[in-house]
Amino acid sequence: MRQIVLDTETTGLETSQGHRIIEIGCVELFNRRLTGRHYHQYINPEREVDAGAFQVHGISNDMLADKPKFAQISADFIAFVGDADLIIHNAAFDIGFINAEFSRLNPKPAYMETRCKVIDTLLLARAKHPGQKNNLDALCKRYGVDNSQRDLHGALLDAEILADVYLLMTGGQTDLSLGGNQTNKDAGSAGASEIKRLSATRKPLPVLMASDDELVLHQQKLVSIQKSSGDNCIWLKAELSVQEPSIQ
Repeated sequence: MRQIVLDTETTGLETSQGHRIIEIGCVELFNRRLTGRHYHQYINPEREVDAGAFQVHGISNDMLADKPKFAQISADFIAFVGDADLIIHNAAFDIGFINAEFSRLNPKPAYMETRCKVIDTLLLARAKHPGQKNNLDALCKRYGVDNSQRDLHGALLDAEILADVYLLMTGGQTDLSLGGNQTNKDAGSAGASEIKRLSATRKPLPVLMASDDELVLHQQKLVSIQKSSGDNCIWLKAELSVQEPSIQ
């Protein structure tokens, strides 16, 4: 199961006002494991960045002046995403901007929601934590995800953080090992954040078996639970059922 965690930064809030994408960040998950592969690109939006948007992400017009236009990076972006499931926080915003960029291309690619399944983590969080704050910072605090580097919004960093939040929010199963070689398809963003995870070649964790004394204490505890529960200790029943030979 291949999934892409995606985030964008833009010149402003509304595509209807001609605002454009200025940064795309993606990280890849395969079978709920971070692979280390990611896509990151700054983009020349061919217009000015709104002052309010600059206060959020800190990406200036001068910084974007020499970056490629969306039409120049669209093929690489589409190839990286493929038909993977997309995991996005407030997906309507990012998908709307990507589709608006697609609509300017000739020929026009299929819209994202027709080529990929879209999972909106904001909607997931609202269903799981109704009546609470569910922005990315709030979710980081709730699930213990380190966002100390998030002074300003950045597409790649936010995608990395969202990947950890998503894995914790949807079952708590996280594997931070790298499943492949790390690649960076960034054509113009020297100094972009890199994913730093545990080494894929690290030694497996040792398996520590219970000692005889610990097994005795465990059995005594089960017997105590059995008595206090009126002979209803399910763990003891499970052990007995395994130990009893079947009658042929």
